[in-house]
Amino acid sequence: MSKQSYLRERLKSMPDFVFSYIQNYYDGESVNTQIAYCIDIKIYFDFLRLYRFRELDSNEKFTPEHLDCVTVDDLLNFKAYLKEYEIYTQTEDGRVITRVVRNSSYGINRKLSAVRGLYSFLYKTDKISQNITDKITFASINQKIKKPLTTQETVRILDVIFNGDKYYQGRDLTEYNKRKLRDIAIFTTYLGTGIRVSELVNLNVEDICFETSSFIVTRKGGEQQEIFMPAQVEQELLAYMEEREKLNAKDGQALFISRNGSRITVSAVEKNLKRYCYTAGVTHSDKTRPHALRRTFACRMLEDGVDIKMVAELMGHKNIEVTHKFYAQYSSKARKEVMQNFSIIKKED
Repeated sequence: MSKQSYLRERLKSMPDFVFSYIQNYYDGESVNTQIAYCIDIKIYFDFLRLYRFRELDSNEKFTPEHLDCVTVDDLLNFKAYLKEYEIYTQTEDGRVITRVVRNSSYGINRKLSAVRGLYSFLYKTDKISQNITDKITFASINQKIKKPLTTQETVRILDVIFNGDKYYQGRDLTEYNKRKLRDIAIFTTYLGTGIRVSELVNLNVEDICFETSSFIVTRKGGEQQEIFMPAQVEQELLAYMEEREKLNAKDGQALFISRNGSRITVSAVEKNLKRYCYTAGVTHSDKTRPHALRRTFACRMLEDGVDIKMVAELMGHKNIEVTHKFYAQYSSKARKEVMQNFSIIKKED
C-alpha cells in the first residue's frame, strides 16, 4: 500500500472536519507529516472515548460539539496520559496484543501541537466557540544546539555535487551522471533560497518564472509566496529544465522528477543529500539532513547583516521566535570572535 493510500485509509476512520484540517493545514507538507498528525489526532480521540465520551463507539462519530465540551482538565489529563499508555492490536487469528507506548517530551509536544492545530482550525472556521488549547503549556525540552554547515563543509559538499566524476566510478558514476543536473538544481535552490524540502519537492514547472527571476512556493497552511532567485540558482534551474524537456516525465507538472518520471519524494532528496555528504566527509547526523541546508541559508543571511525580520519572511516563519533559533547559531560565532579578541588584562598605552 502506498503512503497516499495509507493516509486515505487513516482519514476514512476520522470525522470530516479532521480530513479538512489535514488537507488545509498540511497541504504542501510530505505525506509522512500528514500521516503523523493524523495518527496524533487518533490518539487524542482514543483518549477522549476512553475517559470522556464513552458513548462513542468510533472516532468517526466525533463532532465539533464534542470538542467544544472538552475542558482544560481533560487536556491536562491527556498530556499526562501521553507519558505512558497502552494500545491494542488484533492479529488475523483474533489474538489481542497489548503494547505500552512511552513518549519523550518531544513526542508529547508534537501530539499537543497536532491537537492545538485542530482546535485552532475549528475555532477559525467557527465550528467551536473557544480554543482552550491555548491554556495548555507544552512539555519542557532542553533544545540541542544544531549547527549550520561550515563554509568548508558547504564547499566540499557542493564540489561532490558539481564534480562527482572525481569521486565516483563504475555504477555509482553512471547513476550520478543521470541525476547530476537535477541534483545540482535541487541543492543549489535549497542553499540559495532556504525553502523547506516539502516545498521544494512540490514545486511545479509553472511555478518558475525566469522573466521575474522568481518562483511561487506554497508555504505551510497553503499560503503562497514569491521567492526571488539568486543568479546561480536561476542558472542551474534553467540548465536542468532544458534537460528535463528531453526526459519522459510521467508527471508533467512536477519540476523535479525521479528516475521513473514521477515527482521526486522528500525521502529521495534526503537519501541523495546523505550520500553526497558522506562522500564529502560530512557525517554528523545533524548536518546530513536537508534542514541543515536551510539552517545554513538562514545563518549566512544573518552573517551578511540581513535584518532578522527579513530572514523570518524569507524562511516562511510566521513566528519570529523560530528564526531566533537560527540567530542563536549566528551569534555564537560572533561571541567566539569577541572572546578571542578579549584581553583579560588591559594593555597600557
